Amino acid sequence: MKREKVSFAFMTRIKFIFTKKGNMKYISHLDLMRLLMRAFRRSGLPLKMTQGFNPHPKLSMRGALKLGLESDQEEAAIVLKEEVGLQEFAKRLSKQLPAGLHIKGVEKDA
Repeated sequence: MKREKVSFAFMTRIKFIFTKKGNMKYISHLDLMRLLMRAFRRSGLPLKMTQGFNPHPKLSMRGALKLGLESDQEEAAIVLKEEVGLQEFAKRLSKQLPAGLHIKGVEKDA
């Protein structure tokens, strides 16, 4: 069995800050992660996927917010395969998010 070579030609990590308000305060951390993964897939952004049996987007969040609390400053990061403009990233992701989640800021993570 031959192993395929993995190409690490280009990857970019984008950090984004979002708010979680209204009815979204009742969504658990795990459900929020699933919601964001689905939103990224629907947005058509070039996601870097994990390798293995069950690949998923390389998404990470800074910390878990307790159920029932609102937040103005939630931080998360995603790894992309290709270069995407920060405004384009925010626009495409915002279109896929439900009411209560809003992108406040986007920046490239070093």
